Amino acid sequence: MDIRTLTDAYAVSPQITPEDVDAIKAAGFTTIICNRPDAEVPPAFQAAAIGAVASAAGLAFVINPVIGGALTMENVTAQADAQAHSTGPVLAYCASGNRSSIVWALSQAGKASADDLISAGARWGYMLEGLRPQIEALAARNA
Repeated sequence: MDIRTLTDAYAVSPQITPEDVDAIKAAGFTTIICNRPDAEVPPAFQAAAIGAVASAAGLAFVINPVIGGALTMENVTAQADAQAHSTGPVLAYCASGNRSSIVWALSQAGKASADDLISAGARWGYMLEGLRPQIEALAARNA
C-alpha cells in the first residue's frame, strides 16, 4: 500500500486490497473513497469486497467511480460530500491515485487556491496544472 498525503485530511493511493484496510484504519483514516470502477479490477478488488471489510472495521466506505476521461460534476460533488461528511481523514484510491487527486482538486475549488491544489498533487507526480482553468472556474462559481 502506497499512501500519498495531499493534505492532513485527504490522501490518495493506488489500488488497495481488503488486506490493506486494517493498516488504513491504523493510519488514522476514517473514510475510504473508491474512485475505481469495478470493471477495471477482478472481483477480489472490487468495491463490494473492500467495502465489506472497511465497514466491518468501522470505516465509512464511499463508492464514487471515476471513469478515465469521463469525469462528471456528479463525481466532483460526491467526492466533496464524502469529505464533508467524514469524521476524520479520507483515503481515496483508484488505479494510480491520479483520478483521486483530480476529483479531489476539483472538489476543493474555492476552498483552497489553485496553486495549492496543483502543488499538492505535484509533490507525488500528479500533473494537475492542466486543470487550472476548471479549478478557477469552479472556484468562481462557488464564491
